[in-house]
Amino acid sequence: MTTAARPTKLTEAEIEQRAGDLKAWSVEAGKLHRAYRFPNFDEAFGFMSAVALEAKALDHHPEWSNVYDRVVIDLTTHDAGGLTKLDFILAARCEQLAADFGARS
Repeated sequence: MTTAARPTKLTEAEIEQRAGDLKAWSVEAGKLHRAYRFPNFDEAFGFMSAVALEAKALDHHPEWSNVYDRVVIDLTTHDAGGLTKLDFILAARCEQLAADFGARS
């Protein structure tokens, strides 16, 4: 049985290049960070459910929290010791989904 190779940690230059495509995200404490605000709890929770399905498909799971209409997400690849391409893929998918659920910020 073979195991798919996990991505490797990106260099600072690679992180800067990829971060340019995600203007609303920042790098904080070595993690991709983003806070969203939705019209209400239902939309915020729906967004989280949709992201959960994407995360499962990628086998890459966010660190996140939810309080009513707010969702805060931090992404890092623990087994690589930092940011990898998976973090940027999931962040881009979050942006697409956030728009579908009416994110305001």
